[in-house]
Amino acid sequence: MAVQSILNEPVSRHMRTDPCRLLAGQTVGEALEHLRRQAPSGRVVYFYVVDQDNRLLGVVPTRRLLLSDPHTRVDDIMVRSVIAIPHTATVLEACEFFTMHRFLAFPVVDDQKRLVGVVDVDLYTHELTDLERREGNEDLFQLIGVHLTESNQKRVVLAFRSRFPWLLTNITGGLLAAWLADAYADVATLVLVTPFIPVVLALAESVSIQSVSLALETLHGVRATWHLYLRRLIREALVGLMLGAACGTVVALAAWLWKKNIYAGLSLFLGIGGSVAAAAIVGMSIPLIVRILRYNPQVASGPIALASADMITLLLYFNLGRWLLGPTAMS
Repeated sequence: MAVQSILNEPVSRHMRTDPCRLLAGQTVGEALEHLRRQAPSGRVVYFYVVDQDNRLLGVVPTRRLLLSDPHTRVDDIMVRSVIAIPHTATVLEACEFFTMHRFLAFPVVDDQKRLVGVVDVDLYTHELTDLERREGNEDLFQLIGVHLTESNQKRVVLAFRSRFPWLLTNITGGLLAAWLADAYADVATLVLVTPFIPVVLALAESVSIQSVSLALETLHGVRATWHLYLRRLIREALVGLMLGAACGTVVALAAWLWKKNIYAGLSLFLGIGGSVAAAAIVGMSIPLIVRILRYNPQVASGPIALASADMITLLLYFNLGRWLLGPTAMS
């Protein structure tokens, strides 16, 4: 089953339909006697208090039920503020409840607040552990625009159709890069520029893919919001600047020792520093923005991020080369 379809399944398919119900008005002793006669199945975490119409009124933690006086009414010891999951929620939304509130179980209620089931932490730990393992493999494929399930197609035509469209993204990016190289032919052919184009592009592409991978990992079980995007964007921009400065320093020193030209080193330092920072921002932004807009962030994030990183890198590096190295090369 596809990862996305599992996350979009209604939580009602995964809930237990036998939650431990206690009636309002019962005493603790009566409730315990009822539980002894009808031992609850599965793992019991909380006891839910309902009225005669099965409407959820509160929850009694196990410890409080066991240690209270037998003559105490159940509704006197229950917690009245109950966080419940609506029966229309998806698996992803239910997992967000566990992430945000950190309870061991949540009741599931219908539109009339009637108790219809319960989901416990098993949904988050057992099912999603397997899901995340499959998502990890899926993400590796989707970084290059290929679905894992589609890549396993035995029919040659179907395999071709699933993979070729994303190669068009790479072709488009490559043609745009070629167009830029032609437009900046006065710079791209300089002996102080040409040898370093592959390393500049490789660094930007690597950081972009790292950022896409981290963004996809961030989105597992988390609701994407503009606040989350801005927070992650600022952090990734700072990390990108540090990575760019470090990589730019190493390559610039190597270029200076090799070419004995300080302008070549300065061009590489600024070009790599700026392009790596920009690639980190682009790689983090694309999956988060796509998810906020309620589209699938996994498909095509990688190809789009790579093409964008290439364009930004070449524009920055060629313009710096024209500014710093053009006069030097002609002198």
